[in-house]
Amino acid sequence: MTETAGTNVGRTIRIGTRGSRLAMAQTGTIARMLEDAGCSVELVPVATPGDQSSAPIAEIGVGVFTSAVRQALLEGRVDIAVHSFKDLPTAPEPGIALAAVSKREDPRDALVARDGLTLGELPPGSTVGTGSPRRMTQLRALGLGLNVVPIRGNIDRRLGMVESGELDAIVLARAGLARTDRIGLITETLDPIQMLPAPAQGALAVETRVDDVDTEHLLQSVVDDEATRVAVTAERALLAALEAGCSAPVGALAEVVEDLNSEGAVVERLSMRGVAAAATEGDSVQILRASATADKSEADKLGRMLAAELLDLGAGALAR
Repeated sequence: MTETAGTNVGRTIRIGTRGSRLAMAQTGTIARMLEDAGCSVELVPVATPGDQSSAPIAEIGVGVFTSAVRQALLEGRVDIAVHSFKDLPTAPEPGIALAAVSKREDPRDALVARDGLTLGELPPGSTVGTGSPRRMTQLRALGLGLNVVPIRGNIDRRLGMVESGELDAIVLARAGLARTDRIGLITETLDPIQMLPAPAQGALAVETRVDDVDTEHLLQSVVDDEATRVAVTAERALLAALEAGCSAPVGALAEVVEDLNSEGAVVERLSMRGVAAAATEGDSVQILRASATADKSEADKLGRMLAAELLDLGAGALAR
């Protein structure tokens, strides 16, 4: 047991989360890490506007799945808030500290299709559903002749659309399927060359109040994964910089990789790819791409540098 964890023995840490099956499952991974460190925990489900509405996310607003959980944290009803990091607004929230980023699940997107088909095997005209404008634009840009449609609902609802024949396939985050024990339903895990994931996809953000120093230190020592934090810092910096000038679908993936320095020694660096979808004539979509590598200490700078490159390529007029 760590010294920091030891100071929390005998205390019950209340963990705020959305009440969906996926949210409870991913929050359970954080709870188990804390329990393994000797802490007692209690999961506190919090209803959010995103759970209560079937409207498209773009209409409900940014932070639709996180604002109510954050409010519970600020009001002291919970001690920790756990979020899918990709759902968090990029602007900091006053009074709240990002205490830890847990080790990332596989960040790639996954296809669940009828008859075990892969993306390339789906006949032209097949109806593919997704709740993400980012996925929609990248799917359309592949030029496979698919009918890509927006959908809402939890994982069970979306999987049911394929099982019932309402849709030929759906695309969703592989991490969500992994966390709810549904890996076996995946018919293809999509290569990032085909589809870059959302910034911070597969990562969990664990927040606490800025004045709760003991809990923050506990989370840093028990939960935080440096490689994941560095990677998602770069990805979200790209997103933040692009949101300053547009609100387009954006994908990003950063990874810690081994490289050689000027003296021939092996060092760890951060490699990153980013995409943005820009509107062209008619219904067609142009995917703008950029990539770069930097020192791990320059994660924020790397993300903003890639965003600037995408803006130079024409991302100032991004598709909505």
